[in-house]
Amino acid sequence: MDLVDRLLKLDQKLPAPFRRCGDGSLGMTCVLAERKTFLARRKLTYKCRLRVDDAHTVVRFWEALVETGSGLAGDGIAPGVGFKKESYRTGGKAREGGIEEQSRLFVKSYDYRWDYSAVRRAVAAVAGEAGYTVEVVLSPKAV
Repeated sequence: MDLVDRLLKLDQKLPAPFRRCGDGSLGMTCVLAERKTFLARRKLTYKCRLRVDDAHTVVRFWEALVETGSGLAGDGIAPGVGFKKESYRTGGKAREGGIEEQSRLFVKSYDYRWDYSAVRRAVAAVAGEAGYTVEVVLSPKAV
């Protein structure tokens, strides 16, 4: 059994199963939390993508928390008006203030209990058993 098949069988340990994408990579999308109010709706979604590179024995991995919303928002500024700002720095190849910082920011808006690093740990464990290393990338296009 090759590494891709083993990663596809991880669905019992993960919040959602990996799916094959059209470009040969594996992807996962999972709605973590949803908040509905009278005139607004917001969703917090975890997304990740990975690609197995057999030639270099590496698994490239990308993950992010994405918030989407529709309707009118009243985030303490004024009804119908809302702004959100996030800043981060990149040092070398790793993003500082990555998904851990995003998770801390979103937990103030949503009530969810989910270990964001469970997917990364499960992928790293399966890849390590096969002799592969996991490389975290900053962009889904780098996968």
